[in-house]
Amino acid sequence: MASVALLGVVITQVYWVSNAMTLKEEQFSGSVRIGMKSVLNQLVLRHNDSTLRQLSSPFPCFIEKTSVSDIIRPAVLDSLIKAEMGCMKISKDYVYAIYNRKTNRMAMGQYDTYREALINSDHQQSIGALISHGDYYLSLYFPNQHSMIIKQMIGWMLLSAALMLVVILSFWYTVNTVFRQKKISEMKTDFINNMTHEFKTPIATISLASEMLMKPEVNESADKIRKYASVIYDENNRLQNQVEQVLQIAILDKGETKLKPREIDVHRLLEKIAENFELQVRGRKGQIALSLKASNAIITADKMHLMNVFSNLIDNAIKYSPEAPQINLSTTSDQHGIHVHISDKGIGIAPENQHLIFKNLFRVHTGDLHDVKGFGLGLYYVKRLIEMHQGNISVKSETGKGSVFSVFLPYKTNINQPDNE
Repeated sequence: MASVALLGVVITQVYWVSNAMTLKEEQFSGSVRIGMKSVLNQLVLRHNDSTLRQLSSPFPCFIEKTSVSDIIRPAVLDSLIKAEMGCMKISKDYVYAIYNRKTNRMAMGQYDTYREALINSDHQQSIGALISHGDYYLSLYFPNQHSMIIKQMIGWMLLSAALMLVVILSFWYTVNTVFRQKKISEMKTDFINNMTHEFKTPIATISLASEMLMKPEVNESADKIRKYASVIYDENNRLQNQVEQVLQIAILDKGETKLKPREIDVHRLLEKIAENFELQVRGRKGQIALSLKASNAIITADKMHLMNVFSNLIDNAIKYSPEAPQINLSTTSDQHGIHVHISDKGIGIAPENQHLIFKNLFRVHTGDLHDVKGFGLGLYYVKRLIEMHQGNISVKSETGKGSVFSVFLPYKTNINQPDNE
């Protein structure tokens, strides 16, 4: 309804501007017509005066005026037209002529260039009151009439266009904001649902293990006590890590994250991370391969955060591989820094989602399924940390064929050294 109303306002405004242009043209034509009639009236008065003088002369019959130029002096005509058009506040950009409508023969005026235009002009007045024989007309033509009218209205037209542009942009901004807020609301709802789902499992496990520890028969066995205590400890760590992940994002958004840069070997870091994921990958009958070919792998970076970055990317590659994970870690280098590529043969990412996956709380929609766990924070964290290291990350993916995440990290950065604590 708002769109239809806005369209109606735009159409109405265009209609009124068009009407204003038409009225302005009619007003212009009316002013020209009044000016021309005034010119002719003055010519008639001058002619009558000269006729009276002729009749009162001793030899009135010897002076006969049969030519237009005998009755109308070109200089007088020119000065009268100029004066009357000036009174009507009409531009001097015009041409005029007196011509015989029957023969289209020009009698006087400025008709060299605009002969046909003068004959077909809308601004014409008969001068039959001055010359009885023939069918003579005074014609005015304005070569730039349309632009003259627009020039007179340009201020109001620009103001109207500016106001309409403001209205349209405001409407677009409002609608865009509504859709963006709706999307954010859906993402927050998904985040809360995912977080609730993720927290329920460790909480339920801890509750169940605690309940078992309260049973007398369990207290009699030290092995069972250690078993359930270990479950509580592991699930508590899991819950703590999940909360820590959410808090890390909050700190990132506030800009309070402090990096502790030092020289690190990216190859050794990747080898260590691959070793940590080895058992998980093998447990699913997959493999994680290394192809570390960078000639220089030493960079200045925060080791802990960089380990989290690559761990997140590898963890995603494993999670989104429905069958045996095939993960490949490779590196190359150039004169500016090192390139790290993490590739998989998983489900891939649809093209319409590839530019969204690095946004906070965004997760590729999977309906009500929770087969892939997470909050939609990992890739946002990864992108922010890489940018804080003055690097960049990109993705190439094809649905059903897997993804390749490419990370570039410069050798030297301008990361501030941490304060001594």
